[in-house]
Order: sequence, then C-alpha cells, then structure tokens
Amino acid sequence: MQLITRRTCLKQIASAIAATTIPSSFCSRMAFALESERQPQATKRELAKMADIAQRFMGQYKVPGLSVAISRHGEFVYRRGFGYANIVKRELVTPSHLFRIASVSKPITSAAIFSLIEEGKLGLNDLVFGKNGVLQLDYGRIDSGSLKDITVYHLLTHTCGGWENQADDPMFANPVVDQKQLIEATLRTRPLRYAPGKHYGYSNFGYCLLGRVIEKVTGQSYVKFVQENILGLCGITNMRLSGSTLAERVDSEVIYYGQRGENPYNMNFPRMDSHGGWIGTPSDLVQFAMHVDGFNTTPNILKPEAIKSMTTPSAACTNYACGWEVNTVPNWWHTGKLPGTFAILVRTSSGLCWSALLNTCVNGFGPAVDRFMWEMVEAVPAWRA
Repeated sequence: MQLITRRTCLKQIASAIAATTIPSSFCSRMAFALESERQPQATKRELAKMADIAQRFMGQYKVPGLSVAISRHGEFVYRRGFGYANIVKRELVTPSHLFRIASVSKPITSAAIFSLIEEGKLGLNDLVFGKNGVLQLDYGRIDSGSLKDITVYHLLTHTCGGWENQADDPMFANPVVDQKQLIEATLRTRPLRYAPGKHYGYSNFGYCLLGRVIEKVTGQSYVKFVQENILGLCGITNMRLSGSTLAERVDSEVIYYGQRGENPYNMNFPRMDSHGGWIGTPSDLVQFAMHVDGFNTTPNILKPEAIKSMTTPSAACTNYACGWEVNTVPNWWHTGKLPGTFAILVRTSSGLCWSALLNTCVNGFGPAVDRFMWEMVEAVPAWRA
C-alpha cells in the first residue's frame, strides 16, 4: 500500500478542483468548513457606508484605484473595486484586476520555507552560507566572519544583522545587474552591522536570499515552486511576477501612479521575486491567508505547529515573526509599498481576513490604510471585527 503525505493529498485535491469548473474556494468550504451557516452579509445601508468610507479615503490621499476583499470564517463576504485601473482610458477597477503586492510577498515566501521544513528538507537553524550552508559557495567563498553564522531563521525574522531597508537597500541599487550579480556584490562589499540574531532590521535582501534557499533545496525556480506548492494548494491560479516596465504590464493589471515624482516603472522586478515581486488580486491574498490562518474553516496548507512557529515573534522584535507582523491579540498582518503601489493583508483573531491593494503610494501611508480598512469591516457589526 502506497503512503501519501498530507501535502501530496492536498495537491491531488487541488488538481482535481482545477480540472472542474467549480470554484476552488467553494470546494474548500464544502469539504473542510465546520460551520454550517452562511456568514452574515452586509445590508444595502452598510454597503453604502463602506463605499462612502472608501471614496472619502481615496479623495483624501489622491488614490486613483483601490480593490478590497474580505472573508469571515473561510467565506468571502465582500469584494469590490473602486476608482480607476487606467485613468486615461477611464478603466474602472474590478475585483479581478491584478496589482503589485510588494512586501506582502514575504508571508508567501515564509509559507514556502515552512512547507520545506515540514517535509524535512530544511531546518530553521540551518546555516545559509559556507561549506556547511544551504547555499554553500554559490555566491562566493564564505568561510569566516559573521556571514557564515546566518541561519534560515535569521533571514525569516529580519535578524541577519545587515542589509536593512534604508536608503542603501541593496535590492534597489544598480537595477541593471541580475540577481546573482547583485547577491555576489552585496556579500562581498556590504559587511554585516550586527551579529546575526541580535538585532531586528527589516531586510528585503534577506528575503531575496530565502528565494535562493528555496531554489537550492527544491531544484525548481522560486516562482514555479510557490505556484505549485503554496498558491496552487490555496486554489490560486493567476498570481505571477510583475514586469518592470509599463510595456510588460499584463492583461487585467492596473497602471501604477507615482506621487511626488516617483517612477513606478524603473525597478528590476525579476530580482525582487521572493521579497516583493508578485502581482495578484485582494481575493488571491485573502484566499492565501484563509489557508494559513490556523482556523479550521478552510484547509490549512501547513500543520498547526508550523503555523505557530511562523507567527511567533523573535526575541529581537516582539512584533515580527517569520514573514508576518504580529501582536498579542493575536492578529497577523503584512503591508507592502513601492512607488505606485500599496498593499495590506490582515488575519484577525476573530476569524476575518482582508486585503486592500492600491495603485499609488504616499509616504506614511501605512497607518492610514490600516485605519481605513478597520473602518470598512466595522461598518458591518455582524462581522464582529
């Protein structure tokens, strides 16, 4: 008798769903949800209030386009677009429009790492560099110094000791060089500021390295592995990497609008893959969150112990775990911003998941978007946000 793993079983279910015309989210709920009652829907008055909140927010911050998705206990309760995907063509945003999600890519990368840990192919304390590291000598010889002490956990928790998201963030330097060249140059010329594990410093470059860890362990490209083993298991089929230029914009993708002279189309997105390169819809992100939320209303693609480890903060920062910002409620979330883009994904302890994606960004935008989304969900008291 052939034994199959839990992950293989989920893949077979996902493949069977993909071969039918039945939406995967429906199948997931029918097969796994424990609650028999449908979730409360917003009334016409509540929907009008939510629309007013969105329009007021967009007017205040000059937001061209916005898309929102909300779920409760594994069921979508709200999906709507506002404003314009393309101002010149007067193309209205719909729930199916694709947006860059920026650093909301990090929870997805973290889930991919934990899936490999579950399978015994990787360990949180595995070294990354050097002869005994996962990446070995792929990006140069590293036999001494602090670099050889960096572990997978340090990268996940932004405690590797350097390469922080500041003015000299290596991921936004010299956009003409490819990913391998960038990594080699950074390791060679940018020494760590702190010993690994001692200091929290948000690092896009650290998550770039995690993408390479995934590739080394699996023998697949980062994108292919995540699409098949993370997004596919959640029923998500249309997420992909963003193009760098306006000419590389795909069908149903919004146009991004920089503010204060920002150019949304001068970044090297292929090398940003695992830290900020994905595009998708808010519904895609909520669908992902519902499958790693730790609740039993949808099938989680990770085991409870992996989800707990993924959302437990490090000793260096009480509000950041492994690819998720966290608090003691416990709510989990992540935001992302780039010129022309802002993204937020939230999972609450009350069983709600929501995402908002915008095709512009303003400095200091984060708290305003967070407040706006809480206003949206609190406009429907029955959701008990």
